[in-house]
Amino acid sequence: MQELVLTQQGSTPRSATDAQRLESEAATREAFESHLTECGPLAFRVARGVLRNTADAEDVAQEALLRAFRRFKHLRERDRFRGWLVRITFRLALDRARSAKRREQRETLWSRPERQPPAPTAEDLAARSQFAQRLDRALDELPEKLRLVLLLSAMQGHTLEEVAVLLGVPLGTVKSRLFLARKQLAAKLR
Repeated sequence: MQELVLTQQGSTPRSATDAQRLESEAATREAFESHLTECGPLAFRVARGVLRNTADAEDVAQEALLRAFRRFKHLRERDRFRGWLVRITFRLALDRARSAKRREQRETLWSRPERQPPAPTAEDLAARSQFAQRLDRALDELPEKLRLVLLLSAMQGHTLEEVAVLLGVPLGTVKSRLFLARKQLAAKLR
């Protein structure tokens, strides 16, 4: 079967430009792969030198190679690929190290005893129990339509779209019922 190609005057056939683009991409991929075999292990060594952790270094090296592949066609001087890859890897490794340091500080800060909430007293437990009873009574006093929307969305964690599907009503109706339910519940708890 013969392919029909429509052309406008002064333009090239679509299949010819597609073929040229594919050839160009194949050439770019081949060039990247040749650089990769030469410099690929270097990315891991640079990341390992910064991070001192093999697993993180492998992740960073893989991300660096992926970024290099995505941007390779924009690299003007291909003979500088090695330095370019080292810079990408080094920056990603520094970002990972900084992120790990911030995470460690945050976890250390929150694990200190003075940051832990105090153990609940008998008075706190009684107040919680009393509030839970008031909340149950207030929920029982809500109209069924409003209570159902409030329970499905706020208490059971369904999205508004899921609630609309479950109840078979439009999304706007679910939103208005939820608004009214919260408003009435707040008034009853005051």
